Amino acid sequence: MTFHISRLIETAYSLAECPTWDEKTDKLLWADIQGHTIQAMDWTSKSIETYSFDNEVGSFGLTDDGRLIVAVWDKIILFDPQSGEKTTLAEIESDLPQTRLNDGKVGPDGAFWVGTMDTSSPREPIANLYRVDATGEVSHIRDGLQVSNGLAWSPDGTWLYHSDSSPGWVEAYTFDPASGSLGAKMLYVQQTNETGRPDGATIDTEGNYWSAGVSAGVLNCFAPDGSQIHAIAMPVPKPTMPCFCGTNLDQLVVTSLQPGGEGPDSLSGSLFLVEGHGHKGLPTHRFRSL
Repeated sequence: MTFHISRLIETAYSLAECPTWDEKTDKLLWADIQGHTIQAMDWTSKSIETYSFDNEVGSFGLTDDGRLIVAVWDKIILFDPQSGEKTTLAEIESDLPQTRLNDGKVGPDGAFWVGTMDTSSPREPIANLYRVDATGEVSHIRDGLQVSNGLAWSPDGTWLYHSDSSPGWVEAYTFDPASGSLGAKMLYVQQTNETGRPDGATIDTEGNYWSAGVSAGVLNCFAPDGSQIHAIAMPVPKPTMPCFCGTNLDQLVVTSLQPGGEGPDSLSGSLFLVEGHGHKGLPTHRFRSL
């Protein structure tokens, strides 16, 4: 299979993450984490709106009332793009200055699932995974993490995938899409520095798990049974997350970050369009607000 990879836009970011497709507005949104912003690009015109926050935006999700639910360092915020109004829904690990909120997604249960990461080096297993509902209730899901990442759900919503980027594993849980409760857990994939430790992820209509191999400059794709289908070499060393987008959800965009020491002509930090993959994505889940 031949893949064609091109830059989506000319702008590069220090750390672009969380690409998210909004089918109601035909916009692709992503986080400029270190710029403290969310970018929203009209898919047709390529015009971009910028939404600014007070601290690093680890991730965000769409809501059923047109707002965004945003993870800003240690706060979960409901943000209205029309009015600019920000309402704090919950605080997470505000007593742990060493951690910040990282990868997060809305699940088929309508809740926001979000994890933390240790920002120090070397990292320690002090981070966690949480579930946040519309009332602001925060449920603790998993501890002992270094960099919580890779959240995604199977097409029927009965499996939850979750990774820790530092040790390189991806776990899969049985999942109740109605209640958000977890069942049995298994090791789905184990990656290394050479094969691409798992960063952000997405799922296609066939249930394949697409994972940004942030340590190896690749986009990995795994079948539901964990076998590898693709290892797509990216034009940058550190891709961060894939997202299916476009009117037919058949366009694949991958964000990336800028490693230290790269020259001004580096493509790192760009968003890339990957063509020739032959797969389609799923509609984005939306947070069920009160």
